[in-house]
Parts: sequence; C-alpha cells; structure tokens
Amino acid sequence: MYLHKLSLINFKNLREEEFELSPGINCFVGDNGAGKTNVIDAVHFLSMCKSSLGMTDGQCVRHGSDSFLIEGRYRTDGDRSEQIVCSFARKGGKTLKRNGKEYERLADHIGLAPAVIVSPSDGALISDAADERRRYLNGFISQIDRSYLQSLVRYNAVLAERNRLLKAMPEEEMLEVYDLQLSEHGRAIHRKRAQIAALLEPETARYYGILADESEPVSIEYRSELNDTPLEELLLRNRERDRINGFTTSGIHRDDLMLQIGGYPLRKFGSQGQQKSFLLALKLAQYTLLAREKGERPILLLDDLFDKLDAGRVERLIRLVGSEDFGQIFITDCNPTRLRTILDRRGDPYTLFTVADGTVQP
Repeated sequence: MYLHKLSLINFKNLREEEFELSPGINCFVGDNGAGKTNVIDAVHFLSMCKSSLGMTDGQCVRHGSDSFLIEGRYRTDGDRSEQIVCSFARKGGKTLKRNGKEYERLADHIGLAPAVIVSPSDGALISDAADERRRYLNGFISQIDRSYLQSLVRYNAVLAERNRLLKAMPEEEMLEVYDLQLSEHGRAIHRKRAQIAALLEPETARYYGILADESEPVSIEYRSELNDTPLEELLLRNRERDRINGFTTSGIHRDDLMLQIGGYPLRKFGSQGQQKSFLLALKLAQYTLLAREKGERPILLLDDLFDKLDAGRVERLIRLVGSEDFGQIFITDCNPTRLRTILDRRGDPYTLFTVADGTVQP
C-alpha cells in the first residue's frame, strides 16, 4: 500500500498543504522544528488514529485554530483506491471516514493502512518501564488482529472496574464475575503476544546481523505470569493481597518484553550503536510480519534517521529497504546533502521535499 496524495489543514505547524508522493522513497529535509516530523506524524495518524508522539488530539491543532484535518489517498498493492479523512474539532471531537463513510468505532480502522514508524523516541523501548514495551506490542498486534484489540479494550475496562471495586468493600460474587471476564480476555491477549514474540525474535536477529554487521546474538523473551499459571488461578491466589493493595496485582497488564544481546539485557550491556541497531532491526521485523499477515506492504516511516544510525548503517538500511520486499518509505533528515549522497550512491529513484516554516515544497 502507498499514499499518493496527502492533504493537511491546521495540523500542528502545517497550515494548509497538499502534495503528491512517490510510491518509493520520499525524503523530507529541513531545519529542526520546520515540520518534517509533523508530516510523518500525519501519516501515522491516518493509520493509527493518533499521534506517534503521545500528543493529545487537541495538542495537534495548529496554534490559533480550533480544528485540524488530514486526508490521505492510497493505492493498495491490489490496485484498489482508498480515501481516509481524519478530522478533529475542539468542540466536536474526532471523526474518521473511509471513502466518505464515517466509522462507528475508530478501532475498526486499525490495520487498514498499516504503517511502521522508526523514530528517536524508540529509545524508550529500552530505557523506560515495561508499559512502553507493552504499548509497542499492543499497537503492533492491533494492526494484525482486530479481535486482539477488542480483547485488550475489554480487558482494560474490566480491570478498571475490578480496581474500583477493590478500593471499596468488594463483594466476593462481583470479584468472581470480574475474574472470569479478565481470565477470558487475558488468555486471548497472552496467546497472541506469545505468538508474535516468538515470530519477532528470528526476524529481529536476521535484520540485526545485516545492519550491525556483527555476529553478537540477540534475543527477545516474552515474560508473563501467564506463561506458568492460568490467570484465573493467579487472581484467586492473590485476591486477599489485591484487597489490601486496592488494585489487581496479577495479569497481562504486568507483561514485559525482554530485549537481550549476548544473553544479557540490552539496556545494561548493549553499546549505543548496538541498541540503535537492535531497535531498527525490531521495527523491520515488525514490518516483515505485518506485510506477511496483511498481504500489504506497510508504509515505512523513518524519522530523523541519522539520530539512530551512523552513515555506514544508514547505507546498509537504504540498500535493504530498496528491495521489492519493502514498499513506500518516508525519510526525514536535517541535512539534504548527506541524504542525497547516500541515495545517489544507491541509485534508487527518490522524491525530495523541502520543509520550512510549516510549508512543504517539492
């Protein structure tokens, strides 16, 4: 799938922009703060119905405006046209339309226009707490499996209700009802996470070997209490402790994804270069699995590429994603000469846009 036209109105610092895109490599160059990342984020918004930067919808409205609109016109790998329009108004909320028809639930859209983003914020997957890695897994799997997203939404809703009950004087009968629901949805979530983690590991190792040009083994371990004990048993066993604490102490909301190099935690034992190569390999593995499951090549968004890799690794990456396995690519960089040099050396066609003060020029 590729995006052949993008229209933006009052999205962040982009006032009113419309431009056509290449089905191959699209480069956006300009100074820091010019709006390059905002273009990338708009494409992510059309795929995931939210900013990739953790910003609220209101924070994505251009200063002095009351609303924003993003419109994307796509062509699928099967040569089908798709129009996606996402709009937000401070007084009216967010709406999403596909080919002129509004979605009843935003969740029904996730996975239609698959995308994978690589950005400087990926470092949080290594340095931050487990909830960052769970958020990554949830966003990834939701694009593949709509039932997973439904189970996740329901699990979180029941978990919130159970926690509220635990802070009061919980009735045993109500806890049993909530525990049955948590167990049902938790099993489905755990099963899919374990499956995806097992598929991610060999692909990540393969890409890491190409990008890092070294033989240091890398691995991914999915850690969950449910690996050893059914959730219904955990909830019953820890019920008294939950009453004392006032919240649910066991469940898939405590899962983690352990990223390792040479058998040791990547965060503690990986060099900066190894960490960056690992993260990029992880995202390329995600891309491969998404393409395999969806039957569509996702859009690959590479934001501030040289923040993550040195010139040698960037060249290896460009050589890699230039193959037929990959489709449309967006790249941002603040140094047009550096980017042109690498792309010209590779010889693949590309389209370059200059971004300045919230305007995009070919």
